[in-house]
Amino acid sequence: MTEPALLTPAVVAFISGMRAETPTGEHLRLARRCVMDGLAVAVGGSQQPGMAPLGRYILTLGGAGQSRPLGAAGHRLPAHLAALWTGTAGHAMDWDDTQLAEGPGRPYGLLMHPTMPPLAASLALADLVAQEEGGPVTGARFLTAFATGFEVGCKIAEAINPDHYMRGFHTSGTIGTFAATAAACRMLELDTEQTARAIGIAASCSAGIRANFGTMTKPFHVGRAAENGVTAALLAREGFSANDEALDGKWGYLTIAGPGGDPSLVTEKFGKPFTMVTPGVSIKPYPSGVLTHPSMDALKFLIREEGIGTDDIASVTLNAGFNVLGPIRFRIAKTELEGKFSFAFLLAAIALRGRCGKDEFTDEFVSSDACQAMQHRVETVHDEAIDAMGWDKIRSRVDVVLKDGRRFARWADEAYRGGPDNPLTDKELEEKFADNAAGLMSPEAQAKLFDLVWSLETLPDAGVLLDAVHWGALDQVAHAKAAHAEDVAA
Repeated sequence: MTEPALLTPAVVAFISGMRAETPTGEHLRLARRCVMDGLAVAVGGSQQPGMAPLGRYILTLGGAGQSRPLGAAGHRLPAHLAALWTGTAGHAMDWDDTQLAEGPGRPYGLLMHPTMPPLAASLALADLVAQEEGGPVTGARFLTAFATGFEVGCKIAEAINPDHYMRGFHTSGTIGTFAATAAACRMLELDTEQTARAIGIAASCSAGIRANFGTMTKPFHVGRAAENGVTAALLAREGFSANDEALDGKWGYLTIAGPGGDPSLVTEKFGKPFTMVTPGVSIKPYPSGVLTHPSMDALKFLIREEGIGTDDIASVTLNAGFNVLGPIRFRIAKTELEGKFSFAFLLAAIALRGRCGKDEFTDEFVSSDACQAMQHRVETVHDEAIDAMGWDKIRSRVDVVLKDGRRFARWADEAYRGGPDNPLTDKELEEKFADNAAGLMSPEAQAKLFDLVWSLETLPDAGVLLDAVHWGALDQVAHAKAAHAEDVAA
């Protein structure tokens, strides 16, 4: 009888084997792009409403000054809290990249947001390791840790039963924990025994449920994944025990959280090829779930091509299958967090402004009279014929009726913008960063960061990334907290 494939040993062997495997070629090019995109969305996300209460909480805790949170180089926090801040900021706008699925039956052909958990963990631990070793972490070492976590997260997401997500787990929080742990183990250069224990610890930390979509807690899932990964690796380094095959077996993670999975889908495929390369990653043009983007582009391009003015629109109808409509919870959005899960808002923003970026994802714009009125002109229709085409692509059709009676329709492009078959250019990535950094970083500071990221593997000190992305993000929270304390005392 053939022994079943085990996932944990494959994960541990891959992490340990990546010691000297700095990304090269296309893998290197894409890794730089993912880092650029991750920094961009974390910069913009740091200004989202949920970051203020998170910052107040973090600042009450104190602790060892080990690591700098992104955007706040003047602060040093315990490494796990720096990772929590950066990871939460990176998902706060739901603008971070998305893994494309390879196996059958994966919802939407997508699996998880793979960059932020390992990126936040790698940034936090780069500072800690530099302190401990008395010298900087090189860009090559940093990229290796990040790429290791990215690959481990993607492969575990591919192995687990797709029902994991359909039952309500948020994969970016659950599987993201393993991605961050893998990056942390590689950054700390743990041995195989320590790495296996770290994965075991992570299996008991992995969490996140879709009931919290549309709230501040959704991005917290990703921050917590980064925090958990750092914590698991540091505990394992100190000798903390855990099951060394915790992904497998009757009570292992795949069985209880899937339920089930098929390790044989991935055990021989770690790095062969890297998921970042094939089937690839989608870098988002809009700060909402990627399954909404083709429909938003369809309306955007239809309006542009037909010369339709905002005041001309009588109604917009989105026709789609359940795989696209099912996760969209809010008929009419009242807040920007609800707007991420409301086609009425997403299409209304396109109709009103021809774009949907950081400036549109504000409570003020979502609740404005113009936006509320346009949302009520947008409807969604479940189309069984589109459902019958399958869930391997994000398929939809936008119908627009004008006030003069004219009608227009456009199908969404299946090779959606931002995906591997229709990627954003490097220039578009820099423009996305600029959108996120507006009002926070000068054009000169942005240009300096771009140069650093595009040559990241050559940097003698990866910590310069945190030096470059700095404007006092936590200082804003600290000042507001102090002012509030003074008001109370008065």
